[in-house]
Amino acid sequence: MSIRVTHTHGEAVTVAAEDGTEILRYVYRPDPDPFESRKPYAHPVRTLAGRTVTGYRPNDHRWHKGLQMTASHLSGQNFWGGNSYVHGRGYLALPERVGSMRHEGFSAFTAGDDRLDCAEDLTWVANGGAEWAREERGLSVHSVDEEAGAWVLDWSIRLTNLRDTALEFGSPTTAGREMAGYTGLQWRGPRDFTGGTVSSPDSDAGAADLMGTQGPWLAFTAEHDEHDGHSTLVFAHAPENLDERSAVHPSHWFVRAEPIPSVAFSWAFFEEFALPPGGSFAYRYRIVVADGAWDRDRVGAHLAGVPW
Repeated sequence: MSIRVTHTHGEAVTVAAEDGTEILRYVYRPDPDPFESRKPYAHPVRTLAGRTVTGYRPNDHRWHKGLQMTASHLSGQNFWGGNSYVHGRGYLALPERVGSMRHEGFSAFTAGDDRLDCAEDLTWVANGGAEWAREERGLSVHSVDEEAGAWVLDWSIRLTNLRDTALEFGSPTTAGREMAGYTGLQWRGPRDFTGGTVSSPDSDAGAADLMGTQGPWLAFTAEHDEHDGHSTLVFAHAPENLDERSAVHPSHWFVRAEPIPSVAFSWAFFEEFALPPGGSFAYRYRIVVADGAWDRDRVGAHLAGVPW
């Protein structure tokens, strides 16, 4: 199935399916409020049937914007947005801690009939203007399959420390809040995904039991308001992410279905890690956006059919 890519320079990249359905809008001109951690985001993300599967600025967390790269605790700064968790005091509005991610440009941009591949350069900027890290981000849209009712977004990151001291990555859990280890690439679902079902390759246990676990993929399924039917999102690690010999730090799932729908590929759920001056780390992720309620067998078969 073919796609159509539109680049509105200085603002956003959109991808539409053959029938005109916009399935992805990647906004790299960030929203203006610095407290929401100004950075690129993907919203709306839609299935091939046109069902929206991302939420944007929900009233409970205005800084949740579709699919975003985040870092909730980074050497005392918050590259997630909004309130910062301080042990013993809870969540506090500390705008002086909120950093941003600045789009510098696209070093590569290839739009074909059936896929989009682009490489984006970004700078992570601490509150006050100090440049802390350089990011090379990869985004690919491919495997748009009308028969399967699914398409694939690959998202990669390579981050390099620009400081003369280590960058220390953590999360609310490493700061003292139990089972709240969110950080890294994070998805916020729309309101009607609240209470959705969550599964992994070995379990249909649900979000509460899968919180903080490890595994190659996690699937989130929910029934829509307004439209009849379900949608499923599959969040998958590239094989090297879970290889202890190559991964910078063990990854765990942050996942909630109640009171909000959210999934994050957390790179610092239970333990902090440090990135030395000049050091880099890299991860690759995959998100499958599908119409319908997919069970574990269907998820596994589809992932096996789309090699890395």
